[in-house]
Amino acid sequence: MAELMTVTVEVWPLAADEAGIWLVSDGDAWRFGPVEAASDVHYEAEVMLFNHDIDPDDAVFVRLPADTPRMDVLHSTSWRPDGPTIVLTYMSVVKTSGYVLDRWPTAAPVTAALPAAIGKAPPHRAAEVPIPRVADVLLHGIRHLRWLATDEGDAETAAALDANWRRHLAPLRPALAQMFSERLAG
Repeated sequence: MAELMTVTVEVWPLAADEAGIWLVSDGDAWRFGPVEAASDVHYEAEVMLFNHDIDPDDAVFVRLPADTPRMDVLHSTSWRPDGPTIVLTYMSVVKTSGYVLDRWPTAAPVTAALPAAIGKAPPHRAAEVPIPRVADVLLHGIRHLRWLATDEGDAETAAALDANWRRHLAPLRPALAQMFSERLAG
């Protein structure tokens, strides 16, 4: 019998301060899987945050100390095949007071310069599966947050994003559309 596909969940924990948006997870997403059928991917994403000392602010969890960073937004932004698994991607907006680097000294900046720095995603034909790079997944998720913060987006998510988030998201284009704007030759 052929191997069945499984489901994996990944969370990109992001925080914003006066200086910018920061990826607080040492340069990559946190991943868990395969997810058991008796569980739920959103719950597993919350557990990952909890296991990294971020309060998912959910009644299921024991309350963490008052100064624990809190998750304000947890939103699924995409999915993709990755070998024998489907990866469900979540962006997590983590609220912390003060400067992000004071709490997470190894946090990586995520700036409006990222799209130019990494270049465009590899193109694909209209009926082919795109093969995104890890940076493309992060950029798509942040652009998705930007879209959620607009009038056409999600009022609850927009309300959860503070002034730092809104200021740093503003320069980003809120769409995937431009990632694959070039035609393949021939």
